[in-house]
Amino acid sequence: MNERHNQDSIDQQLLQLIRQEHPESVQELIELAKTHLSINDKDARKRVLQLIDQEKITLKATSKPNQRTLSGYTFSSDADWFWITILLTFATVIAVFTIPENAYPLVYIRYVLGVTFVLWLPGYTFIKALFPTQVPIKTSSENLDTIERIALSAGMSIALVPIVGLLLNYTPWGIRLTPLTLSLLGLTITFALAAITREYQARVKTKTPQNLPLEHDSTTLK
Repeated sequence: MNERHNQDSIDQQLLQLIRQEHPESVQELIELAKTHLSINDKDARKRVLQLIDQEKITLKATSKPNQRTLSGYTFSSDADWFWITILLTFATVIAVFTIPENAYPLVYIRYVLGVTFVLWLPGYTFIKALFPTQVPIKTSSENLDTIERIALSAGMSIALVPIVGLLLNYTPWGIRLTPLTLSLLGLTITFALAAITREYQARVKTKTPQNLPLEHDSTTLK
């Protein structure tokens, strides 16, 4: 009975917090609960989600109008990585075909872009397509997640490029600069398009309650 009373008391205080502080999202409300009600993250999250289930807290949609479609999401700030990848890919191809090997010091630009093009971009886009939001190995921080994605991307590039070369070896074009460059271009663009599509599906179509904003006017005491 005591526990039930404590829960009801916390619920009332949470609703009062919403009226007074006007938090913009569920996560912000959880942080306020931890600060003002002196409860831990787990309990705060549990009580807030319980209030949502009981419809004492109403959520409103998060997607901006221009992000409700794949094309809208592609041109949003969330897709900056996609355009940077496309830019680097085409910049490398242009550098390979326009900068001669004896054109110093411009040739160093070609070398830097070439290394990125071969040892990073194919693996990065492939891993991004497989795991658009989070790598499969759970980490304790976002920094570790980034390091793991970098390591996986480099390793996958090292695996993919020889396979492309092996396949080209059995074609009339052979393993030469032009067919290899164009093959990696096509591979990277294909993986990037698959990755942005999967990321859109994961982040826009399936929202988590913690990131949803609150509808203050619909919050009522029961």
